[in-house]
Amino acid sequence: MDTARTAAQLRTATMMWSLRDRRIGFVPTMGALHEGHLALVRHARELSDRVVASVFVNPTQFGPGEDYGGYPRDPERDATLLAEAGCDLLFLPDVETVYPPGDATVVDVAGPPAEGLEAAHRPGHFKGVAAVLARLFHLVGCEVAVFGEKDAQQLAVVRRLVRDLHFPVEIVAHPTVREPDGLAMSSRNAYLDAGERRAAPALHRALSAAREAIAEGERDAGRLRAAMRAVLAAEPLVTTEYAEVVDAETFRPVTEARGRLVLPVAARVGRARLIDNLQLEVDGAAEAPR
Repeated sequence: MDTARTAAQLRTATMMWSLRDRRIGFVPTMGALHEGHLALVRHARELSDRVVASVFVNPTQFGPGEDYGGYPRDPERDATLLAEAGCDLLFLPDVETVYPPGDATVVDVAGPPAEGLEAAHRPGHFKGVAAVLARLFHLVGCEVAVFGEKDAQQLAVVRRLVRDLHFPVEIVAHPTVREPDGLAMSSRNAYLDAGERRAAPALHRALSAAREAIAEGERDAGRLRAAMRAVLAAEPLVTTEYAEVVDAETFRPVTEARGRLVLPVAARVGRARLIDNLQLEVDGAAEAPR
């Protein structure tokens, strides 16, 4: 695996691949890699001739008081894991490469799905995500990019960004990778101490409770929200931020659980802020998990 640190180094490699009609897959990450990230790389490998992964802790998607400075960073370990997963090129830029000095261009997604939920709890977050991905898609020149379903609202925002700006990039979703007890894999899980780690699967248990209720015929979104919140509230170390039932395209809350839905949850467990979700297509009788 090669490593590019500048835009020129990256473009030299990707232009050579393009000239040889090699399909380029891309996996953007902020590093501190775990099996969830590596599953995305392996999926990109299946869909592409060459795979680029970026490791860049993007400052513009962190708000005041968030963990930008303390976000775990281990680029040497990340590089080893990416090579083992089949990555061809690691893009490891500094901030000035992605945002040149004097950078004044704003990229933002206004309206649904970039409203409420994460946008409400992390103002400016999706603006930062849109800014960095617009730059990375342009620099990498990929035909396909793979994202995890754990960040469901972000994935919807990325799809909107690509559609609105006519990026020739296919956005592919990969199912959330979980620990044996159901906890969604996340770089921020490293913040959890032993007691918090035992408490953290409450997010998955809350989603499972909603799934069971839907399977038994519950369609009232208010009661589903209450069921999820009850599970989360039963765990003293978990502080709930939201537990919702939303339309899968707009991410606006619904009153009745029918059609394509996402049930997103977010909570704080110690210093870790964790998110998870359940994606469903619900008809009038039973649900079919996606």
